[in-house]
Amino acid sequence: MAVQDNMTSDAKGLEASSAEKRRRLADKVRLRSNKVNSLRGDHHNSDEESNEEVQESETPDLKRQLKDRHLQMIAIGGTIGTGLFISSGTAIAHAGPAGALIAYIFVGTIVYSVMTSLGEVATYMPTAGAFTSYAARLVDPSLGFAMGWIYWFNWASTYAVELTATGMIIQYWNEDLSIAIFIGVFWVFITMLNFLPVGFYGELEFWFSAIKVLTVLGFMIFAICIDAGVGKQGYLGFHTWKEPGAFAPYLIESNVNTAKFVGFWAVLIQAGFSYQGTELVGVAAGETENPEKTVPSAIRKTFFRILIFFVLTIFFIGLLVPYDNPNLVTASSNASASPMVIAANLAGVQVLPGLINAVLLTVVLSAANSNVYSGSRVLLGLAREGFAPQWFAKVTKRGVPYISVGFTAAFGLLGFLNLSESGGTVFNWLVNISGVAGFICWASINICHIAFMRVLAARNISRDTLPYKALWQPWLAYYGLFFNVLIIFTQGFTAWIPTFDVSSFFVAYVCPILFVVLYVGHKIVFRTKFVDPLEADLDTGRVEPKSTSWETSAPNKGWFERAKGRFIG
Repeated sequence: MAVQDNMTSDAKGLEASSAEKRRRLADKVRLRSNKVNSLRGDHHNSDEESNEEVQESETPDLKRQLKDRHLQMIAIGGTIGTGLFISSGTAIAHAGPAGALIAYIFVGTIVYSVMTSLGEVATYMPTAGAFTSYAARLVDPSLGFAMGWIYWFNWASTYAVELTATGMIIQYWNEDLSIAIFIGVFWVFITMLNFLPVGFYGELEFWFSAIKVLTVLGFMIFAICIDAGVGKQGYLGFHTWKEPGAFAPYLIESNVNTAKFVGFWAVLIQAGFSYQGTELVGVAAGETENPEKTVPSAIRKTFFRILIFFVLTIFFIGLLVPYDNPNLVTASSNASASPMVIAANLAGVQVLPGLINAVLLTVVLSAANSNVYSGSRVLLGLAREGFAPQWFAKVTKRGVPYISVGFTAAFGLLGFLNLSESGGTVFNWLVNISGVAGFICWASINICHIAFMRVLAARNISRDTLPYKALWQPWLAYYGLFFNVLIIFTQGFTAWIPTFDVSSFFVAYVCPILFVVLYVGHKIVFRTKFVDPLEADLDTGRVEPKSTSWETSAPNKGWFERAKGRFIG
């Protein structure tokens, strides 16, 4: 009995010692967090003494003005863009209707793993510049640095792409007009919009996105009618799946089956570009009302709506347009390159091209608006983590990171470079580069979630206590990480077929190479270490479900608002 009592006493002593150790570590983390915040210049006393409009601040100074419907439509608006309306035609040409459909579904499963991974972390710590912050606090500061700058470059460069596209779209009506006029005009318009409070951005993006959604739904109805025999071609059914076929051979002539697989794999990067933007839910979490409820709802609803829109659109395009149609592969980015317009022309409907072109203008303006918003918030997050100059962290009293907005928007002026060469060629180059950057970001989000799970396990925190608990995690995070990395390494294989092409290799791998340079360079200069799970900062921006009270607007319960909520969020 004495021995048993001694063993019990020892066990209790060890348990008490372990608990005391965890408490000391928690105190250490809090002290370290306070020290870091102090070094970053996050002093609120000076804010109280100053009446200046511009101030450097923490996340609360970014106003939480985005509602649930805004958050959902921001993600939808940032995703449904030129990738769906234009690049989907190239996907059909390279992989065939079935190959493209499978590719978009497959990438959709990867996106789901990313969204649920992001959701669990973003609802627990809804901060601005989410990806940079999570990577730096949970994995490695060097990962946060590299991923943050790559992601920012992605949105800043894509802004130039969208501005170029506006000029090319308007040239559909008048080819004599210079795209320089519209690059300049829309650059001023979009940039000025982003200097307004975030509520204006959310409301504008909501209606821009509503136009996109209605257009996609309208095309689906149109496609069903044409496929059923309303057009001059008569009943189509699955005719294009039989002639010329469901899968298209691509690049390789010696083996048809291998050529079809090559076509499928080549389309993955295009599908990735099309889906890019779904992760904007995480970027906007720091400016969202009641993120504990809003973010999980937006993730669940937004992903499945986007998946349905993309998969059904690709399916219907594949029914109406054969993959060997020469108009599917073109350097143009106006309505003439849209597979929706090609389908209408084949059916003998002449009024649709002009309408689609007008919608495309709305699409690219919406995407450009999202580019500046996302890039500025990522840059703000980089500054707050100490990865960018501190002036990028300055915001106005209305919650606008004005320096980050201006710096990000300045890269839109790169669109003027297209005046010296084919705008369509530059458009395709930047599309490919942006697509690879998206996969790098997605892989990093999966890594952040895996690290988050390690931190919870090390601190004996159950996933059941999380504000949002996703299905099939953390296994989905490993699934997404594996295929994201695989696609990053293999997406440039076409540079070696049939012979090595330097230009194609550069387009395919410039982003991964830049990412490695940033990561290794930061680690060498600052000698950073991987974050110990017990020392990871889970406190900054943390949601306490039972004690946190978020400011929310009074809901509008009118019939129009209820109908709108059921239809588009």
